[in-house]
Amino acid sequence: MKIKIISNLIKEVNEKNLSNNLFYLAKNPLPFRKLNYTIPGHSKNTLYETDDFIENELAKYGYKIEKEEGKVQAYGRDITKPKSSQYAPPSPESPWYTAHNLYAKKKGKTYPDEIILIVSHKDSQSWVDSPGAYDNAVGVVSNMEIARILSNYESVRSLYFLFCNEEHTPWTSITAAKNAKTRGDNLIMIINIDSIGGKSKEEAETGAKTNVTLYTTDEGEKIADLMIELNKIYNIGLIQRKYKRTSPGDDDGSFIKEGYKVAVANIGSYPYADPNYHDEKDIPEFVDIQNVKMSTQAILSSILTIDKEGIK
Repeated sequence: MKIKIISNLIKEVNEKNLSNNLFYLAKNPLPFRKLNYTIPGHSKNTLYETDDFIENELAKYGYKIEKEEGKVQAYGRDITKPKSSQYAPPSPESPWYTAHNLYAKKKGKTYPDEIILIVSHKDSQSWVDSPGAYDNAVGVVSNMEIARILSNYESVRSLYFLFCNEEHTPWTSITAAKNAKTRGDNLIMIINIDSIGGKSKEEAETGAKTNVTLYTTDEGEKIADLMIELNKIYNIGLIQRKYKRTSPGDDDGSFIKEGYKVAVANIGSYPYADPNYHDEKDIPEFVDIQNVKMSTQAILSSILTIDKEGIK
C-alpha cells in the first residue's frame, strides 16, 4: 500500500545535489579520497578533506558528526593481477594511518533503541589513482542526500548514517560492527549503499536503470523482497533484482559476522559489471546520475517503511 509521506519524501531526492556532491568528491576539488595522497599545497590528505566536506554539509541540516578511530594501511599494488583486483597486502614497512568512521545520528521518537543503520564507504582506492566515482562516491552522496531529506522527518526509530572506509586495510566497517556489538546496539536493519547505478556498457547503452539488493541471510532476503515490492508500489522504475551471496561480503558483511543478520547491500549490478571498476576512468562524467537518484529513492523508501512498520 502506498503511504503518502513516503511518496512525498522520495520525490525530494534531488538529482542536482547528488551530481554536485559527486563531482566535488570525485573530480574537483578532490581528485581522490585516500590517506596516502595530499593535494600539493594542502595540509590534509584527501580522505581527511572528504571527512571535512561530509561533516560540514551535514552540519547544515543540524547533524553533529561523531568520529570513531581506526588504524589502517594503504594497500599495495600487484600489476600482475587483472586491473580490477590489483590490490595487494601492504608491505611490512608501509605506514599506518588513523582513519575515521563518521556517524550522523537522528534519535527516534517512539523506539529510540531500535536503530536503522545506513552505511557507505567514503574512500577511493589506496593503490591506484582512481576518482572512484561509482566506487563509492555515489554511495556517499546517496547517504548524504537521504540524511538531508530526513533531517526534519520525525522518525519512529533512530537513524544512524555511517561513512566508513574499505579501500584501505583493515576495513573500518569491521571496527564499527565490533563496537556496535560491544555496546549492545539494537541494529534492526543495516543497509549498505555501494556503487549504485554501476552496470555493464551494454546496459548503459540501452538506458537500463538497475539496482541489485544483495543479501546473505533469510532475514536479509526479506529486505531484498521489500525493495522489489517498494519499487513497484512507488513507481520508481528500476530494474530491481535480488541476489543471494554464499558468504557475507562488503561493509554489510562486517555486521553480519557480528551477528546482525538483517543486513543488505545495494549495488548497480551483480556480478559488478562497470567496465571502469577500480580504474582511473571511474569518473563522474560516466555516472548515470538518474539511476543513482532512482536507487536512492528505492533505498529511502525501504528506510521509511521499516521506520514506520519495524521488522516483521
